[in-house]
Amino acid sequence: MRQIIKIAKNELLNLFYSPVAWFLTITFFVMCALLYAGTMYPIAKGAYFDYKLRPDLEFVVNNSITGFIFPGFFLNIVQYVYLFVPLLTMNIISRELHNGTIKLLYSSPVKLRRIVLGKYLALMIYNLLLALIMFVFIVNAFADIRALDYGPFLSGMLGVYLLLSALTAIGFFMSSLTSYQVVSAIASFTVLAMLMSVGQLWQQYNFVRDLTYFLSLKNRTEWMINGLIKSKDVIYYLVIIYMFVGFTLLKLRGGREIIPWYTKAMRYLFVILSGLLVGYVASMPLFTGYWDTTDREVNTIRPETQKVVNELGDSLLEVTLYTNLLDEPKNVMIGLPGNRNNYLALWEQYVRFKPGIKFSYEYYYAVRPGDSTFYKKFPGKTLRQIAGLMAKGYQVDSAMFKSPEEIRKLVDLEPEGYALRMQLKYQGRKVFLRTLPGIPSEIEVFSTEPYINAGFKRVLGTKMPRLAFVSGNLERSIYKRGEREYSNLWGLVNIGFDLDSINLATQDIDTAAVTALVLADPKMELSPVVLGKLRDYLNNGGNMLIMGEPRKQYVINPLLSQLGVQLMPGQLVQPSRNETPDLVGSYFTTTYFNLCNNPNLRYIRHLWTHNIYYENMSTYATMGGTSIGYTADSGYIIKPLVITKPLTKPAPEKVWLKMGKLVTDSTAPVFNGQEGDISRDSFDIAIKLSRSIKGKEQRVIVCGDADFMSNIYTGQLDETLYSWLCYNQFPIYGTIPFPRDNKVLLGPGRAAVQKIVYIWIIPGIMLLLGTVLLIRRSRK
Repeated sequence: MRQIIKIAKNELLNLFYSPVAWFLTITFFVMCALLYAGTMYPIAKGAYFDYKLRPDLEFVVNNSITGFIFPGFFLNIVQYVYLFVPLLTMNIISRELHNGTIKLLYSSPVKLRRIVLGKYLALMIYNLLLALIMFVFIVNAFADIRALDYGPFLSGMLGVYLLLSALTAIGFFMSSLTSYQVVSAIASFTVLAMLMSVGQLWQQYNFVRDLTYFLSLKNRTEWMINGLIKSKDVIYYLVIIYMFVGFTLLKLRGGREIIPWYTKAMRYLFVILSGLLVGYVASMPLFTGYWDTTDREVNTIRPETQKVVNELGDSLLEVTLYTNLLDEPKNVMIGLPGNRNNYLALWEQYVRFKPGIKFSYEYYYAVRPGDSTFYKKFPGKTLRQIAGLMAKGYQVDSAMFKSPEEIRKLVDLEPEGYALRMQLKYQGRKVFLRTLPGIPSEIEVFSTEPYINAGFKRVLGTKMPRLAFVSGNLERSIYKRGEREYSNLWGLVNIGFDLDSINLATQDIDTAAVTALVLADPKMELSPVVLGKLRDYLNNGGNMLIMGEPRKQYVINPLLSQLGVQLMPGQLVQPSRNETPDLVGSYFTTTYFNLCNNPNLRYIRHLWTHNIYYENMSTYATMGGTSIGYTADSGYIIKPLVITKPLTKPAPEKVWLKMGKLVTDSTAPVFNGQEGDISRDSFDIAIKLSRSIKGKEQRVIVCGDADFMSNIYTGQLDETLYSWLCYNQFPIYGTIPFPRDNKVLLGPGRAAVQKIVYIWIIPGIMLLLGTVLLIRRSRK
């Protein structure tokens, strides 16, 4: 070992007695300084003025400043680091070959492997110096950012260091192939450039894709930069180092031995096969370890999701991706083999906790019934010919795509609209993971934990909360696509709800199956039979969402009377310059924000605990609504959810309850008390009611507006109300703690000084020291 250390020491001295090591060190320092100080300077200036305007801004920031700044710092280093290695390694062995001193090494009493290990150890120590340069900026960041999340820094440093060591191992081997240093540098640069970019090449071919992904040196570092250390990535770099240092040893040993070529080939083959075997075993999910170094463990599925995954046990979970060649282009690109590594990366966070997942892929072509788009685009072509032309455009083999008849034998995808789908299969149960049309990136929605959790729960056979929509009285329909209808609510199926309709004139309410009943804007008077069933349901503690509209109060008020609630007569109006008077500015209450654990609601609750209020966070527009009146002795605990008064300041425009007919396309209405118009400081538009009955909590929501849930307005509000009505069983959200590193401590003055010091002064000192040392060395 002492001999190896001594050789390494001599190599380091040789490095720093030449201009190359000094040039690389100074250049690397300047690059890091530009990436850090150049980034922090504008951030410090912007933060200084922002904090002056908003002293509480630190609580508003919901993103880790560490995660915002430093992944880019490391990624930019990784992008250019391969340019340094050829200059560093080009003469490490080729110098010995060129000067003839390699013969002295061969004849020395020191074993050849110790010489090789000593020389490579010198390179690793120099790489450590480069890592320490990065560490300087990490230490500096502790003074620039409050509660710095240092875990990703250390994992990022480890990733860059392992990458550097792997690159130098490759350059080390290239140096042993030739006595010409320039040729060694060019060969190293070429090989390293290929290995840094090969991960993006030929991804459409199955075998080639897996091979290029394995050979890619860059991809594995990105996980460490983001704060996740995987044992298989660390071992991968160690395997690369082992293989190329081993190749170097075999190359030098071959220069002093006279043995058959096949013996040499077998030695190289042994190194390759042993390295690949170790890498293959280490990459198996069963043997892969993970360490999330981030403070909030953002690279790990949340504890709520881990609990669901653990319920799957050891049984096999099959995940099949169905890709339609004639689907929307963005969906086709997501599903084609060229994107498979990205697709599998989404699942790796789940494979981490359940290795027993099998992935399958099915490719087919089909058009939706009645869709003639492709036939118009390719007139006179059959569907098979159209598929061939489309496959050619995507640069894939058309033979891999099944015909509509062939795919129909496997699965019926017509109800899914022949769109991109994943199917989960577990113990004989099958469930589709789907998204709504118009989602920017379906693959992103597939990866969200509420979607995955709902799918897991379904294949586990969990009883999902069922929402039954009352029909038969011209209510809003979940089956119609008009802008006032509710067909978009089928998106709730993706996050854990079952939807159905029920005609109470002919059907009874199965209280064991129905979690919540929805009565949405009936336009006909409820018959005694229907009214009786609804009253019995409420009296027995059933959960319900009741929505009404102006001019139809008489339809549902008979039902609401037993709750001590009434939809008030008339319609809410709010004249304004830009909108019709029936559009009323409404505001969520604190009660609403506590209905469920939706991430947006959690964030608003977090702000409110620090006395931060934004009007736009609680604003909600009511189109054609009425107010709700209620009594205090109804037996229910009643709390407003939506009101017409802002929580923090007076209403911008007066709101009142107008009696009689409202004309929206004429002059603005005027308050008229003689006609019965009612004016208040605030009106309640939506309320929640709860009470304890038969050993459980009954939950009811009453809304004086039904448009907010329609296809044209549907959004988070729907999810929130239904989650509360179903006791927050679904969606199963993942709760990520709020960041602590949410404030920039660096001021613009210190940032300017820091920029000058790091970019000019310290490199200048390093240049001066290196120049003096080299001059003194040349004189000796």
